[in-house]
Amino acid sequence: MTRCAFITGITGQDGAYLARLLLEKGYEVHGMVRRSSTETFERIADLRDQIRLHQADLLDQLSLVRVLEAAAPDELYNLAAQSFVPTSFQQPLLTGEFTALGVTRMLEATRLVNPKIRFYQASSSEMFGNVRCEPQTEETPFWPRSPYGAAKVYGHWITVNYRESHDLFACSGILFNHESPLRGKEFVTRKISYAVARIKQGLQNELFLGNLDAERDWGFAGDYVRAMWLMLQQDTPDDFVIATGAKHSVRDFCRVAFQHVGLQWEDFVRTDPELFRPADVNTLCGDASKAQQQLGWYPQVDFSTLVAMMVDADLERVARESA
Repeated sequence: MTRCAFITGITGQDGAYLARLLLEKGYEVHGMVRRSSTETFERIADLRDQIRLHQADLLDQLSLVRVLEAAAPDELYNLAAQSFVPTSFQQPLLTGEFTALGVTRMLEATRLVNPKIRFYQASSSEMFGNVRCEPQTEETPFWPRSPYGAAKVYGHWITVNYRESHDLFACSGILFNHESPLRGKEFVTRKISYAVARIKQGLQNELFLGNLDAERDWGFAGDYVRAMWLMLQQDTPDDFVIATGAKHSVRDFCRVAFQHVGLQWEDFVRTDPELFRPADVNTLCGDASKAQQQLGWYPQVDFSTLVAMMVDADLERVARESA
């Protein structure tokens, strides 16, 4: 019998990689999209004839109930959110509605329609914020440093609450930073890889960035969606840190990216105080030992390979755009 999966945020980076993985595994894949005057289906353009898209909104409870009744999934992956940290400082209330209360609406729709649906919640390393210890595990206390991080903490704990109160099979993946050629240009890693490609082609002279000393545990999104799927295949629901265990600074990312095209990053990168966050997260590094032991999950793409993958993809993009 074909299993059915439902993905909120299917048009995003993780949604696109997860949809591909599930299709390869023989799933019937449904995705949720918001009504918009402009369609942004670029990441899943090659999958449109293989998946079913439904219009609904995390701000509209009734639409979530109806969409789950229509799709009737076995597994639900809740990836949709307002996920850009700087925007959360500018729009904290909207971030809370989508990234915090949106999780509750999705869980409540699941409980009402079919409490047997296996539920995955996209938690975030940004919940650790001003970290208490390193590396961070499932037991590390949260101290979020942005409205986004605070909203994700709510989403995480409400998922735990529904698991314990309503006996839902609900898991949270505490995913550390994960990137790919499908990352949005507003995120610092893609901002760097795209600028490197444009500078190499002579289309740009400088790259302005914020805190170059911020350190992150960066992995490949394609590896991380595999962990999401593995969590919903277990006998009992649980929460897992997903990370590489290695951290690099934004400066490191610049150095490797520019080196990949034979350039020195110092010749092009400038810092702009306007790009610093009001409250920054200086360092994050995850310990995925529990996922390794219980899920058998290990990252397959290392940092340098990830950076090169992103730069190469943007070199091709820029060449097409120039043509």
